[in-house]
Amino acid sequence: MRQVEPVTRELVLVGGGHSHVQVLKNFGMKPVPGMRLTLVARDVETPYSGMLPGFIAGHYDHDACHIDVMKLAGFAGARLIHAEAVGIDRTARTVHLRGRPPIRYDLLSLDIGSTPRAHDVPGAAEHATPVKPVDRLAGRWAALVERVSAADGPLDLVVVGGGAAGVELALSIDHRFRTARFRPRVALATRGQMLSGHTDRVRAAFRRVVREHGVAVHEDAEVVKVEPEALLCTGGRRIRFDEALWAVQAGAAPWLRETGLRLDDKGFVAVDATLRSVNDPRIFAVGDVAAVLPYPREKAGVFAVRQGPPLTANLRRALAGEALQPFEPQTKFLKLITTGDKHAVASRGRLSAEGRWVWRLKDWIDRRFMDKFQNVPAMPSGRAAAAMDMRCAGCGAKVPSRLLRRVLERLAPEGLDAGDDAAVLSPPDDGGLMVQTVDFFRAFTSDPYLFGRIAANHALGDIHAMGAEPRTALAIACVPPAGAEIVEDDLYQMLRGGLDVLEQAGARLVGGHSAEGPEHALGFTITGSVAPGRILRKGGLKPGDRLILTKPLGTGVLLAAAMRGEAKARWIVAALASMEQSSGQAARCLGDHGATACTDVTGFGLIGHLAEMAQASDVDVRIDPDTVPALDGASEMLETGFRSTLHSGNAEAGGLAGEAPELLYDPQTAGGLLAGVPEAAADACIDALMAAGYVRATVIGIVEPMTGIAPAIRLGR
Repeated sequence: MRQVEPVTRELVLVGGGHSHVQVLKNFGMKPVPGMRLTLVARDVETPYSGMLPGFIAGHYDHDACHIDVMKLAGFAGARLIHAEAVGIDRTARTVHLRGRPPIRYDLLSLDIGSTPRAHDVPGAAEHATPVKPVDRLAGRWAALVERVSAADGPLDLVVVGGGAAGVELALSIDHRFRTARFRPRVALATRGQMLSGHTDRVRAAFRRVVREHGVAVHEDAEVVKVEPEALLCTGGRRIRFDEALWAVQAGAAPWLRETGLRLDDKGFVAVDATLRSVNDPRIFAVGDVAAVLPYPREKAGVFAVRQGPPLTANLRRALAGEALQPFEPQTKFLKLITTGDKHAVASRGRLSAEGRWVWRLKDWIDRRFMDKFQNVPAMPSGRAAAAMDMRCAGCGAKVPSRLLRRVLERLAPEGLDAGDDAAVLSPPDDGGLMVQTVDFFRAFTSDPYLFGRIAANHALGDIHAMGAEPRTALAIACVPPAGAEIVEDDLYQMLRGGLDVLEQAGARLVGGHSAEGPEHALGFTITGSVAPGRILRKGGLKPGDRLILTKPLGTGVLLAAAMRGEAKARWIVAALASMEQSSGQAARCLGDHGATACTDVTGFGLIGHLAEMAQASDVDVRIDPDTVPALDGASEMLETGFRSTLHSGNAEAGGLAGEAPELLYDPQTAGGLLAGVPEAAADACIDALMAAGYVRATVIGIVEPMTGIAPAIRLGR
């Protein structure tokens, strides 16, 4: 028997910057046996800073200037942890993440860029819009475009910062709104001279350009305070604005000061010429977050790009226990600064040139770089299969008891007595009914904590759909063979995610079973209770009831497309967020509004579950496909031809009188609830669901008397 070599070492990349995308690409092309690669990314679409001025100006759309790191991680065979790093425990070798458990590492690399230094100036954090971190710029820019478009007169937009980034931003904004109904007045404020670090010829070229574009430049205007609608500068100068964009030199993440890493005087991680921390051999840093002590350079994207190959090579050497090689960055490099209108100025040392041909050169360089990371195969090349001893099956495949004990000690679930062989439960004191359900499936995301949350939420769906309250849970967990510390952490992450959801729902984890297997898998047996008068079943629909769906459809096709690298990362993020949303509050809301029947929409798709309800209720149902909500990207992927493996079986089962849109057959994971609600209460129920956070809840159809010899599902209004 041949299997993938067990994981014994973990390389964690924090941040999806210009260097780390190169590491991912390289390790995808040539994996390291026995090493697991993990990317921790606050955002799953990494902007390429060189193309952002063109994005602001309207020359590029969002996808053209962003790298889908979810797809790239898939190619690399890497886990993707969509979370923000907020600390490092170097003793425990863990990365602390916001709102979730830390993850372990054997080797760590930081490429997290820089953060705004707005707090240096009173009022800036409250009244100015930061340009950095650039991975949040797209959302802020969209909001500004909407504000300018909706204004009933020209707005005053001020960019604070006279470096290349600020100048490009001001000119790009001016170009973007040149044809606006009310063209805004754009200004630039800088504490010294505009482009002070550039040659006289470059500065002269841009002084001419800003005059031609009508961009006002306020030099020697150091901002000392930001008020709600004005910049206060040295010498008493006051610059009014409707929107101020903060493009000054950014600083390091504040949490780095708590890591014990040696930092430079500005708070950036001090590294040597090999890009490794000068006081921790397990940690590397690149890009803006790093200060290369032997070779100090300005913060520029070109250096992050150039650091990618030497970082990759030294990470490989470190994993192999080999000596690292130093890297010396160039002292001169080609600077290309755009003017907003497909025109650019180039300089290298004392040489400079400008024109549309310079912009075309820059566009070619940028697109060539992006093509390396946007057009990658969907699946990783895989780890080389290695011969290994046969693993035991049956009880011999259980996770070792010492590891399981440690995991349980870390989880510390209330009510779990690890000494007994089974849980002891008491029946409800109020004479209520007990309900039970079980669910178990393979992991569809590389993030074990997130998978645990969704697995628990999916299992709870059946309990919620019956109007019951969950009481206890048993876990069934499967983890692949790996080093002891890695198995322990994987199991902990999955169960911690599940336990967080269970505890929030009011359920206690009272036991379970764990085993080794070829891949991560998790399930839960849930026991709940419900008062006889509150129980909801699939049967009970009455003519005139409105059919309410609490969540949009599309998780099946989106996950299928993601496996092939075709779904956009932001679609998958939204789908996972939908799966994470509990149906508990929705069930209570439906019950409060007199729901007559209910089920959760899962593997059999909307039509399959609706057919079960109609048959159990002896009624016909009519649904309007145009009202059925869909997750972003789901319809597009269905039209492209993607299908979940269960889709065809759902379609064959049918139950429809007529041809149905493919979305109605899509199998769901942790899908929403489908319920019948009396007509008089339907509108109020929808309002209550939306107020509770189910913003896509909608009435999708109506229940009708059965007209044939068997219940029927029809399409139409």
